[in-house]
Amino acid sequence: MIICQYWAGNIMTGLYVAVSGHGFGHTTRTCSVVAALQHLLPHLPITIVTPVPQWLIDSYVTKPYHYRPVRLDVGVVQRDGLQMDKPATLTQLKELRAQQQILVAQEAEYIKSQGINLVFADMPPLAVAIARAVGIPCWLSSNFGWDLIYQDWVDELPEFAEMVDWIQGLYKQVDLLLRQPFCEEMPAFRNRIDVGLTGGTPKFTKAEIYEKLQLNPDRSTVLISFGGLGLRGIPYATVEQYADWQFITFDQAAPSFPNLLVLSGRHIRPVDVMPICDAVITKPGYSTIAEACRLEVGIVCLTRWGFAEGKYLLAGVENYMRHHIIDPADFYEGNWHFLRSPFTMPKLPDKLDRQGEWTIAAKIASYLE
Repeated sequence: MIICQYWAGNIMTGLYVAVSGHGFGHTTRTCSVVAALQHLLPHLPITIVTPVPQWLIDSYVTKPYHYRPVRLDVGVVQRDGLQMDKPATLTQLKELRAQQQILVAQEAEYIKSQGINLVFADMPPLAVAIARAVGIPCWLSSNFGWDLIYQDWVDELPEFAEMVDWIQGLYKQVDLLLRQPFCEEMPAFRNRIDVGLTGGTPKFTKAEIYEKLQLNPDRSTVLISFGGLGLRGIPYATVEQYADWQFITFDQAAPSFPNLLVLSGRHIRPVDVMPICDAVITKPGYSTIAEACRLEVGIVCLTRWGFAEGKYLLAGVENYMRHHIIDPADFYEGNWHFLRSPFTMPKLPDKLDRQGEWTIAAKIASYLE
């Protein structure tokens, strides 16, 4: 349901939020911004445009908004959180580009009908074209652009070069980039402001989580979390080697073990259980890493080659978090000796700003007011 119109002076206003459907991380970090913005401007009409399931948005955004399940980018076609299909990605990018005129006209008409005067996106390039078609500003926020990912694949599939040029041509028209930590240079963007880490805040105290999940506070706890795309072939049987530990996963395909708790994610999010965890096992993905970093939880991060963002995320892990960086082969083989080893300490003594969603929300609120 669309909430009531918000008036700034004599001008009706609203916000169009375009989010990549690639995995869940773009949605969760963007929805943390939306939640902060709704605290600042509780009557602002907000449309969230993304193909991800609405329950995921609802786990972060508790006030009314309009859900528009439109797909505005491809991201990367993946079999799971680590395995990428580059030819399929290229094919879908070509299809999206062929649909650009229709999509832009459709979304521009929607924006005009709703009196929206700002587009905020993470990180669909078509959001820029839509804003330009209406004649309103477009702000983006991310730690990387899709041009970085596709440029890395040009040697293998030269047709990606054309896609990089297309995307950079749109990114260069962006009015403002709010660049998040663990970032690449993002040279296509002329106007950039760096902000702090974004992410969700746990809904419960440690005691409440222990009680809700019926977990023992005296046992070591590990969260196994590989984002919305999951990970195939996780050797869950390894948890039996750590019978005195308790493990949590959101993987609905996980088998049943006495010390493995499987959660659905619809009512309790990964960030909600992180405060009771001694470690989070994950892949290089911004949202999981950022939320763990904000909560100062140690992280076990698999390497991820072939996805150019990965090296920036791993550098962030090494600089700011207690960590283990491990080879996926060791993980798949069940060599989880890292659980009994001390974490490597962060290289840098400084801590990152952890209020990124509030910084972004305040800038949007100031503009709209």
